[in-house]
Amino acid sequence: MSGAERRGRAALPSVDRVLQSAHALIGAHGRALVTEAVRESLAARRNAGTAAAIDAVLADAETALARLARPSQRRVFNLTGTVLHTNLGRAPLPEEAIAAAAEAMREPTTLEYDTAGGRRGERDDHIAGWLTRLTGGAAALAVNNNAGALVLALNALAAGQETIVSRGELIEIGGAFRLPDIMERAGTTLREIGTTNRTHLRDFAAAIGPQTGLMLKVHTSNYAIEGFTAAVPTPQLAALAHENGVPLVEDLGSGTLVDLEGWGLPHEPTVAEALNAGADLVTFSGDKLLGGPQAGLVVGRADLIATLARNPLKRALRLDKIRLAALEAVLRLYADPARLAARLPALRLLTRAAGDIRATAQRLQPAVAAALAGIARVDIVETRSQIGSGALPVSLLPSAALALLPLRRGGRAAEALAQLLRDLPVPVLGRIEGGRVLLDLRCLEDEAGLLAQLSAPR
Repeated sequence: MSGAERRGRAALPSVDRVLQSAHALIGAHGRALVTEAVRESLAARRNAGTAAAIDAVLADAETALARLARPSQRRVFNLTGTVLHTNLGRAPLPEEAIAAAAEAMREPTTLEYDTAGGRRGERDDHIAGWLTRLTGGAAALAVNNNAGALVLALNALAAGQETIVSRGELIEIGGAFRLPDIMERAGTTLREIGTTNRTHLRDFAAAIGPQTGLMLKVHTSNYAIEGFTAAVPTPQLAALAHENGVPLVEDLGSGTLVDLEGWGLPHEPTVAEALNAGADLVTFSGDKLLGGPQAGLVVGRADLIATLARNPLKRALRLDKIRLAALEAVLRLYADPARLAARLPALRLLTRAAGDIRATAQRLQPAVAAALAGIARVDIVETRSQIGSGALPVSLLPSAALALLPLRRGGRAAEALAQLLRDLPVPVLGRIEGGRVLLDLRCLEDEAGLLAQLSAPR
């Protein structure tokens, strides 16, 4: 060890001496974490051969502890143009659902307790009544997500047997989860029929045999096959399935409970439509077009729902009291369709008029341009938003955006600007198009909060 290194070590305070001056940090973070942060600071300075006073070591520790204490899951401004963004948590919840979830977290609840009889109850009863009322199904249950709902249905009804599916409906959802893989894990054998673009009723009829457990129809909600195509409508499939004593399960994916055409949106098959067409069970998500928390919902024949409920996988996939409370609150909003768009954030954002969004852009443009002076030029442009999360994949919504053109030229100037926005205390997320960062304003409801972020020190 050199003389300089010995002098640097001697110039560093001991851990105990630093901790004697760290009362505020210890009160905020606890002695164990503060001790660890102090030791790391001292080790770094010792390795660098630099001296430091107690205040400097405390400052290091405070910075490290603040970084450690910051939640990894943080609020962001979703200006990507995708309303139901899987990576950003999909549907924002209404205030009624937030309040219900908070109340369920705060105290014991009647999650599985029947106060009328003083005995154990069933947790799905909290949402089953609303689901049957809103869809016309005879019974309903809930699990953690739609993939879980499908796994449960396949395992409960077709384990050790074949499930017949059209080749054109063998979907892959986000994260490379593929329907054939899900079927394999569920213990059913895929019986693939038809071709990618055309499947006929005769294909299903020819595939039915002693090993058939169920027929599955999958709504291709995250892609579209166009051109020379053919698919079998649900009523025809249902008739064939019932003639052969085979249940028909229809997976709607991002299924909706209401006809979106009433709000000027493209039509998406509703759960009630699928049941009325003859599907025995319908599976769909709670956190997409329905606008609730993450959940997988199953409605349909009471005997089949009872079979699913008895399956051991049901317990592994069940919802907790928090999400059940939030889901019940969301479903209750559907009883008042006249006010649904105003009270359900997902539907409110999807139905925002392009003129209102452009007015938002006009209000914000001068202030955003001032906040980004010397960094980017800010223009207002017309754009199109996506619904997202596998819902209406080819349908785009007219919108308006602030287009940020970096003043510093270079091949990665737009990426650098996008990173600058993501590094703000509340990250601002847009998308890059044509060398510009577009901030689609369809999902912006907190204008003051956005301006505060853009004005934050960088």
